[in-house]
Amino acid sequence: MEGMMMHRPLLVSNILEYGMNAHRKAGITSVRTEGDIHSYTYPEAGARIAQLAHGLRRRGVQIGDRVATLAWNGYRHFELYYAVGGIGAICHTINPRLSAEQLIYIVNHAEDKLLFLDTTFVPVIAAVAEHLPDDLTFVIMTDRAHMPDTPFDALCYEELLEGEEEAIAWPELDENTACGLCYTSGTTGHPKGALYSNRSSVLHALTLVVSQKRSFEEGKPILPVVPLFHVNAWGLPYVAPMIGASLVMPGPALDGPSLFKLMDQEKVYSAWGVPTVWMGLLGEIKAQGRIPEGFGDVVIGGSAAPRSMIEAFETRGVAVGHAWGMTEMSPIGTHGCLPAWMEELPFEERIDAKTKQGRRCYGVDLKIVDEDGKVLPQDGEAVGELYVRGNAVVAGYFRNPEASADSHDADGWFATGDVASVDPDGFLSIQDRAKDLIKSGGEWISSIDLENAATAHPAIAQCAAIGVPHPRWDERPVLVAVAAGEDRPTAEDLHELLSEHFAKWQMPDDIIWLDSLPMTATGKVSKLTLRKTLGDYQHPDLRVSA
Repeated sequence: MEGMMMHRPLLVSNILEYGMNAHRKAGITSVRTEGDIHSYTYPEAGARIAQLAHGLRRRGVQIGDRVATLAWNGYRHFELYYAVGGIGAICHTINPRLSAEQLIYIVNHAEDKLLFLDTTFVPVIAAVAEHLPDDLTFVIMTDRAHMPDTPFDALCYEELLEGEEEAIAWPELDENTACGLCYTSGTTGHPKGALYSNRSSVLHALTLVVSQKRSFEEGKPILPVVPLFHVNAWGLPYVAPMIGASLVMPGPALDGPSLFKLMDQEKVYSAWGVPTVWMGLLGEIKAQGRIPEGFGDVVIGGSAAPRSMIEAFETRGVAVGHAWGMTEMSPIGTHGCLPAWMEELPFEERIDAKTKQGRRCYGVDLKIVDEDGKVLPQDGEAVGELYVRGNAVVAGYFRNPEASADSHDADGWFATGDVASVDPDGFLSIQDRAKDLIKSGGEWISSIDLENAATAHPAIAQCAAIGVPHPRWDERPVLVAVAAGEDRPTAEDLHELLSEHFAKWQMPDDIIWLDSLPMTATGKVSKLTLRKTLGDYQHPDLRVSA
């Protein structure tokens, strides 16, 4: 017997309408590429979004069409999210840090109809325009006064809105209608597209509100440093209007001093981003001798947060939420809010918990399996490959049946490629990416654990642990590091710090100093590139024997 309740579709346009009605004083403040700061309320945003939706329809955009963006975090990008998804089209956000080859592949594979780009990305498109579809329409996200010279024909964003109605009756779409498309960074093979639906996007936002609740409070501004071009800025463009929090958009200026100034000025409460960004902010916090006014919460994801970083925020009164997820998960899978009983624990024990990757969000299921696919216990001891399922997890990849078939097990769970454990309290510990584990003498060594411990050394600003060939041990770990100053400690110097946490055989045998580490398009260290760069490197044992 079915229940006798109404069934209303879950649509992103409903979020906008709710924010306009229920949270009329909240809105968006943006650093613009034009050089100034723009602010408006959600009702004012809604009027412009309606104009944009009408303008898109006038340009022939229909249900299912892909509309691409190449833009920073700003109010116009926010407008595209809702105008495109609201009329049943698909907002395809493109990461501008991708290689030219990947960008060309993505635009052609998605068959984008329009491409909206910030002025700063005109040179990026100019360099690849001849390889993009002939019928692709370009729109520069600025007004006529700031339109740059372009070697390709382009429309002006503000002129697309001119004369259009400031109200719209959003279509009542099937909630499974696609509304967003984001491609993985493609570290192996071509990038793969995760195609989000209205339903999955709304449920993901609700999941965040329920699970990461400490970060959300009506009237307290949120700063998404995580880009809108990467997995919907972790869902924040949908969460903020839902809960009545204003969004503060940083535009292209993501260095420590710029972020500090903006956060201080706008009294940002919660800020979300990857560890590399927070390293810069912490540097400015130390230089200023204070945290930005109003700052009380930071969510760290994208890669593992070092213990030293978590401690640096927590000792200054900023609560850290360590989250984990993937493009294929919309992307948040775990949240970093401690259960109430843990908040009463001593400081060191709370930090121990926060160094883990959090607990699963509502609606996300986790399992770990061994090499034979047998489900392992979540006892904190068993380690296996991590699989996930949920309403905001991909069931396959966009126009890629081969990758879709390889990405799920027989029961429909998605294979993350991470090796992990889950403890009895539900905390996830990512041991490594399966391909980044170091196997020495038949035993596994976690590169993530080594990296997190090594960054506590004051001479190390950033590092990556990789395995290098060894004739006796198969692989041995070495540390590739960027110095924080003039000091260059040896591997033996580092062992003194690591000895508390690692056995002798687990410690790196060498330190390789570089000026910088290669980064992926999503702000993570590219170990693939690093291994290629160090292709001629020889382990110290081999150099000695030679």
